[in-house]
Amino acid sequence: MNATSEVSQSNQTEQRAPAPTDAKKTIGVTSAAVDAMRTNLAKRGTPDAAIRIGIRGGGCSGFSYVIEFDDDAPRKGDLVLEFPEEGKSTVRVYCDKKSILYLGGSVLDWEKTLMFQGFKFKNPKEASRCGCGHSFTVG
Repeated sequence: MNATSEVSQSNQTEQRAPAPTDAKKTIGVTSAAVDAMRTNLAKRGTPDAAIRIGIRGGGCSGFSYVIEFDDDAPRKGDLVLEFPEEGKSTVRVYCDKKSILYLGGSVLDWEKTLMFQGFKFKNPKEASRCGCGHSFTVG
């Protein structure tokens, strides 16, 4: 399944998100997150690799978010999001079909504050989050 995200404006943050009818079956990714992915892939020396996002059981609250590099082709059933930008490498994001059940409708953002720098999921299915912010429960 391939999905190409479109650019839309949301307050001050440019966000690349799916059409509303597909919101529960896909994940939005902000332009700040795409830029951070592109930068990290270039630092790693693999600008044509992808970023795999998903969830795993575990952590303090039940589920943990996963964000990792993926040098392989997408697996059968993966959601594939592509973010091309003229003159730059295309960023590809993979998410397995089981994880999309919990992440569908979420937005992946990149935050940089005095206390935190990194990716952050804004997940409408999240009922609670542990203190560290890396694990969650669903309601």
